[in-house]
Amino acid sequence: MLESVGVEPPDEEAYRALLSTPGCDVRALAAELGRDEQDLTATVGRLEKLGLLSTTADDPVRLLPTRPDVAVDALVAVRRAELDRVRAEARVMLTELRAQEQHRPENLVEVIVGQEAIAARFSQLLNGTRTQLLVLDRPPYASRPGDSDPKVRGLLGDGVVVHGIYSPDSLDIPGGVDEAYSAADAGETSRVHPQVPMKLAVFDGKIALLPLAVDQLVDSALVVHPCALLDALIEMFWLLWDQAVPVVPSAKADPTDARLMTLLAAGFKDDAIARQLALSSRTVGRRVAELMETLGARTRFQAGIHAQRRHLLED
Repeated sequence: MLESVGVEPPDEEAYRALLSTPGCDVRALAAELGRDEQDLTATVGRLEKLGLLSTTADDPVRLLPTRPDVAVDALVAVRRAELDRVRAEARVMLTELRAQEQHRPENLVEVIVGQEAIAARFSQLLNGTRTQLLVLDRPPYASRPGDSDPKVRGLLGDGVVVHGIYSPDSLDIPGGVDEAYSAADAGETSRVHPQVPMKLAVFDGKIALLPLAVDQLVDSALVVHPCALLDALIEMFWLLWDQAVPVVPSAKADPTDARLMTLLAAGFKDDAIARQLALSSRTVGRRVAELMETLGARTRFQAGIHAQRRHLLED
């Protein structure tokens, strides 16, 4: 388990044994593990250097293991710092590329094939996000829509700004609205738009991930690096954002009416609204008609837009 933070398996075995017999000496530990005493002395030296144990001034020297949570956290911090240095060095190396090499097509767009490869790349890009994440969310999904939520919530906890635009279909799936509200409670700023053209994620404004096909589940995706295409994708996101309405209505509106107006603006039909609000379709139809009359709207979509313009729906 600890090999990923620089602890070799024989050394980890000794550390685990020491956790069960703290304060023993090298001879006793060697006997317990069935290893050569001289070989184990070298292991003790490595563990001490890694901060996994300390030694006393007794004769013979006693071995005291460091608490696993403290020791492993320190090793993870060291490894993270090393990875950050490697990442920074990669950026420096990029500047050393000749300009024409940087802008060759194969350096601007990656094609990722396979759901596992796409998921791994998405996770990698999420882990590297430091300031902002932009997401267009719509079906179909390769996995349950909530699978990536813990990672996104982790970004919110680290102070990353997350903007999400949901399609009506993504909210209409079982639990979709609850997931969106939960994300908003965690700090995500989210809106809904009746026509989300594709799935998209943009990380720190520097790199984007999107599928090669829109309306079907496929095993390929594009990763777009800084270029005119990335600029266009970001511009498209903000144009959709300006047209979208908040998922979570203003607290000053009646909760049921506000949620109803949000769903109206997103293009939901009465049956779908009824499911989301746990009301009958007849009740929804009557309430929609009353709202349209109150707002002076001739169509259902206009009712939602008028509500937004009158600041009944606000982020």
